[in-house]
Amino acid sequence: MLRELTYGSTMSHPKEKELLDALGTISDPVFEKPMLELGLVDSPTFTDNEASMGVQLSCPGPEIQQEIRTRIEQVLAPFGITKLNIHWDLKVPIRQLASEDPVPHVRNIVLVMSGKGGVGKSTCAANIAVALGQAGAKVGLLDADIYGPSVPTLFGVHEAPTSEDGKLIRPLEKHGVKLMSIGFLMDDPTQAVVWRGPMLHGALMQFIKDVDWGELDYLVLDLPPGTGDVALTLAQHAKVTGALIVTTPQELALQDVYKAVSMCKKLNLTILGVIENMSHFIDSAGVSHALFGSGGGAKVAAFAGAHLLSKLPIDPEVGQCNDSGVPVVAAKPNSAIAKAYSKLAQDLTVRIARHLFEMGGGQKAPSTDGPRRLRIMR
Repeated sequence: MLRELTYGSTMSHPKEKELLDALGTISDPVFEKPMLELGLVDSPTFTDNEASMGVQLSCPGPEIQQEIRTRIEQVLAPFGITKLNIHWDLKVPIRQLASEDPVPHVRNIVLVMSGKGGVGKSTCAANIAVALGQAGAKVGLLDADIYGPSVPTLFGVHEAPTSEDGKLIRPLEKHGVKLMSIGFLMDDPTQAVVWRGPMLHGALMQFIKDVDWGELDYLVLDLPPGTGDVALTLAQHAKVTGALIVTTPQELALQDVYKAVSMCKKLNLTILGVIENMSHFIDSAGVSHALFGSGGGAKVAAFAGAHLLSKLPIDPEVGQCNDSGVPVVAAKPNSAIAKAYSKLAQDLTVRIARHLFEMGGGQKAPSTDGPRRLRIMR
């Protein structure tokens, strides 16, 4: 919680009360409730033409910062305020923790899943993780697909992780994302993992509990296809923030994706949103082609009672970047597809913040475990 509002001291503005009343009309763009009421504004002070204050952010990203700045400038401008100084504190809301939570320092656990293989879960998970890191969040990516790990290829990382104390595994890091995958532990990438359920369960829990993830805002898990042991293990041992469901538009994919949605409902996993991947292809003339049909993502979202967060197009650059070991968000951040992933990542953080806000009763800003300073936008 931010400190109690205080007035300027040495050079107070003659209309301080009116300025504070004006600030009280500003709604937070994430929660759409007054920022002062939510406790998101810290110690505003005013001089003749200048205002300074701290602002708490529940979601990373320059777009939200800019929207808040614009709203504040608009209400203060009639009072002659021409200069605005904002100190930004990123306080990502924290999920409810289990009594013996395996990763208590991880604020949010997000599952990227689908009952269907080949829909692009790993690509989405990798680019979302990188985009979150670029926005200023502390992020980890766990490759939970024990039988078919993709993270080593997607990030071009093939060395083995180390352990300084012989107890905790130190995750590898690339593009600002902490990484863990069973693929890092295999001498031969073509080697098959032939394990029964109990061994898979043990390996997955080791990757969660015995990896030194440190303080993370978001731990993204790339789940395997199907509705089997991995999701069950996670639901039983960690309090998951929610799941992202990935589908492609065609009916053949939907039949399996519906099963993943049903599993989430049975396990009481919140569905944060739906991604329709490979939604369409835009040719060189700018014409959009629905190669796999249309409307699949909307059908899944309706079945899940969730938001359709994004309709990602087919883009050859994505495959090329995957094969080169650099996610497209890192390789070509100014491309249209990279910007689509970045918007998806921000929309996801908004959904997480609103979800935790609603779970807390929707009266105060979601609980956090302390501020972390972001750069000041000027």
